[in-house]
Amino acid sequence: LFERFLSRERAEPPDIDLDIEHKRREEVIQHVYAKYGRSHAAMVCNFIRYRARSAVRDVGKALGIAETALDRLSKLLGHYGGMSEETFRQAGFDVAQPVHHHLLRLAAELQDFPRHLSIHPGGFLLGHEPVPDLVPIENAAMPERTVIQWDKDCLDELGLFKVDLLGLGALHQLHLGFDLLRGHHGREWSMATIPDDDPATYAMIRRADTVGVFQIESRAQMAMLPRLKPRTYYDLVIEVSIVRPGPITGGMVHPYLRRRAGQEPVVYPHACLEPVLEKTLGVPLFQEQVIRLAMVAADYTPGEADQLRRDMAAWRRSGRIERHRQRLVERMTAKGIAPEFAERVFEQIRGFGEYGFPESHAASFALIAYATSWMKRHYPEVFACSLLNAQPMGFYSPSTIVEDARRHGVEVRSVDVRESRRDCTLERARSRSEIPFAVRMGLRYVKGLGERHVERIETARAERPFASVEDLVERTRLDEGALGKLAESGALAGLDPSRRAAIWRVRGAARVATAAARETSDSSLALRDRERRPAFAALDDLETINWDYRTTGHSPRGHPLAPLREALRARRLPDAKTVTALPDGRRVRYAGLVICRQRPGTASGVVFMTLEDETGFVNVVVWSRVFEQHAVLIKTTGFLGVTGKLQKQDGVVHVIADSFWVPRLDRRRPESGGSRDFH
Repeated sequence: LFERFLSRERAEPPDIDLDIEHKRREEVIQHVYAKYGRSHAAMVCNFIRYRARSAVRDVGKALGIAETALDRLSKLLGHYGGMSEETFRQAGFDVAQPVHHHLLRLAAELQDFPRHLSIHPGGFLLGHEPVPDLVPIENAAMPERTVIQWDKDCLDELGLFKVDLLGLGALHQLHLGFDLLRGHHGREWSMATIPDDDPATYAMIRRADTVGVFQIESRAQMAMLPRLKPRTYYDLVIEVSIVRPGPITGGMVHPYLRRRAGQEPVVYPHACLEPVLEKTLGVPLFQEQVIRLAMVAADYTPGEADQLRRDMAAWRRSGRIERHRQRLVERMTAKGIAPEFAERVFEQIRGFGEYGFPESHAASFALIAYATSWMKRHYPEVFACSLLNAQPMGFYSPSTIVEDARRHGVEVRSVDVRESRRDCTLERARSRSEIPFAVRMGLRYVKGLGERHVERIETARAERPFASVEDLVERTRLDEGALGKLAESGALAGLDPSRRAAIWRVRGAARVATAAARETSDSSLALRDRERRPAFAALDDLETINWDYRTTGHSPRGHPLAPLREALRARRLPDAKTVTALPDGRRVRYAGLVICRQRPGTASGVVFMTLEDETGFVNVVVWSRVFEQHAVLIKTTGFLGVTGKLQKQDGVVHVIADSFWVPRLDRRRPESGGSRDFH
């Protein structure tokens, strides 16, 4: 069979003509199946391999270890590592015990071993003849999906044609935003017609006010924006490309920034490289430049350059990139290029193999970054509403998006069963507001509420407004669990302002309805029970916000730390706005909710964290020594205190951490809205 494939001439790929603009990935997949048929199209499989957490969980289950203990251990493990005796001891395991020793040994052996087959996101094998004649296929776990049994990395070797149809959430968000602009502002905008080089937009970008903005919202990008200071579209092309493993591991970032700021002259290692590197100030930042550099400076033939490109893409799994080191360095040195620069170029090539941008890719991403920035700057309520409706996507959780919108003057209204649709919508704001519309949160954000529940609510409400809690229960016929979720989240506040009373009422009304449907004598008991409504204590501000976070993952009513601010001030703990205004070098103590933890492979073990309160963010740098001392707290605590030294440079503010601690307050600690942790 393999001889047949290897001897086959590469077939011409099928004609690709897909109208997929602004469609979500699921729509694209259905479109491909409809166009090519299931006989000539199948999705590509992907080998899912064991990582530290999954290995511990599966081995632990096989050894009969309690799931609570495994859950505690897995939270202390990283995505790709952390399997050590010290980590096990921190989780309460005794590696001297045989069962725990076996868990450590077997889980470590199991890492990187294939666990199961999955579907490669958006990857299709399109056949010039029926796919089952080319490769074995099977039904996927998802309905209406077929998947081949060979890994995506094997297809190129066999000359088979794979196309990736990947859904980009930012394009979907922009589409939703332009629809809202048309429907509520009467403005017909698109990516092609929004103003070019808008000064207000670039001023916002330079301030790193980019929460939710495509590509330049991450912590690393936010730290780079005040230093690079984008003022033009091509500056954004550089911005989205420079914070990547390729330029970082190649040591190209700081030379570029110094040259851009005029702190060092623009020099070229060799005269032949000036045409290649002129637009990036003598520093290679794009994949095309690296390939062109190999051809010009190391006399690579076009065939050798194409092989270098292939080896760059496969270096992690094959190691073939190493065979280019000696050839590149020796040939560049022979041309008079400094060996140090040649070595840096090779390291950058390795970095690009992990992740680096072609210039065309960066240019298209920069356009989307500009469009989302423009919408955030000029129509913040439209931006927030469309971003919430496009979730899940991006770097931040809905709670952080809601808080950022509120800090920008957007009125965010809570879920209301009388007004909310499935998705978030725009409503007329109060007359004194500068922003004409408020964001009404959608029913989709009530945890445990399914599509069928939302449909029942919308259908019943279309007939006539809900008159009472009992009327809602009777006409929607929702089950007691869904009704309880609505009451707990505050979605019934317009029918009963007390959440505890609303919970009592929906449960009683649901049982009355159930008893009536069964036509049993229980109905009279339920009716009498409904008459005896106790007086419930009202929720205070902190309880209200905590209930919001528990049931919807966010709170339009306030940040969890706002009710605790007085208690925090009593402990001399400032808010984020105060911290960022302090002078460089000042020692600070700060407490906030952890919304992000990162440990990039290019940072030599340094951990970056973002803490949040009602006034903004505080970025924290944790050196590996400090991280090892406080690893358990850092990995597991949502409300965290940090002590360290303030560092301010080029408009970028960080706290260099010395120690971490758990804030002890008189009131209950808030529930975090959840952090998005990235390896």
